[in-house]
Amino acid sequence: MTELPIAPVVRLMKQSGAERISSDAGTALIELMEKYGDSLTREAIKLASHAGRKTVTAHDIRMAAELLR
Repeated sequence: MTELPIAPVVRLMKQSGAERISSDAGTALIELMEKYGDSLTREAIKLASHAGRKTVTAHDIRMAAELLR
């Protein structure tokens, strides 16, 4: 079971140019987004911890994204 609702993800896909989207495609994207989000968050937590903070900031998320590229 995924945490993200499918409708906003389908809207994002349409905004990116997809004319038609199967429910399987929307679900697959959600699963991958959640997996990437989990990895990104874990890396951001490490960065915040290394900086002596418990609070994860937008800067931590952006830095984690750079590190995971």
